[in-house]
Amino acid sequence: MDLGLTGKVALVTGGSRGIGLETAIHLAQEGAKVAICARDQAQLEFAVKHIEKTTGGQAFYIVADMSKKEDCQKAVEQTAKYFGRLDILINNAGTSAAHAFEQVETDLWQQDLDLKLFGAIHCSRHALSYMRQVEGGSIVHVTAVIAKTPTASSLPTTVSRAAGMALTKAMSKDLGPDNIRVNTVCIGLIRSDQIEKRWKKQAPELNWEQFSAKPEHHIPLGRIGDTAEAAKVITFLVSDAASYVTGTSINIDGGLSGVL
Repeated sequence: MDLGLTGKVALVTGGSRGIGLETAIHLAQEGAKVAICARDQAQLEFAVKHIEKTTGGQAFYIVADMSKKEDCQKAVEQTAKYFGRLDILINNAGTSAAHAFEQVETDLWQQDLDLKLFGAIHCSRHALSYMRQVEGGSIVHVTAVIAKTPTASSLPTTVSRAAGMALTKAMSKDLGPDNIRVNTVCIGLIRSDQIEKRWKKQAPELNWEQFSAKPEHHIPLGRIGDTAEAAKVITFLVSDAASYVTGTSINIDGGLSGVL
């Protein structure tokens, strides 16, 4: 299937590793030109070389902190200037922050909201003018399934992620007339640096496949997901194959969530 991504330009925030990097690779494999941004320049340089070597495509990086409004503007503007347009924005930047309510001080609330919610807001606002120039575009907010069913000691992440879901629905209503689609993916247990640290700490005697399949994870499909599985869904959502899909959320969790 031709996804219609050849020649499109995509910006992936938090794109130097994990789901962000894998998404950039899949977009480049489909013919898109990709820009990635993160805070670690060395990791970004490595990621761009990896993207280009793996896909033969064109990649570019911007050192930027998505919790800062001016860096969000810089990332969008430099992407559009370098490639001459902007069609796709993946708001993926984020970190894990899960604590009991009384343990979360004001500064941590603000830091989490600045990165996960306001980072997406600022990047999206600056991207709109460029998307309108090409008569359409696609934005995907990367959130988490736990935002739909918050558990104890899951703050402030569940609040910022739930806000991201509301942002998705509201933006889709406002931007639909401009042919700009807005969706969210809700991530469950996906292999990451954090998950691998848990594996090494909790069960170093197991190999990855054994740890991934532990019943304690309560995943109906019986294993932890891979970053490529998330990247494929995100790539589909920003492609022409999903041209009539907007304002929705898709769980990428192996069936873990108890809600749609």
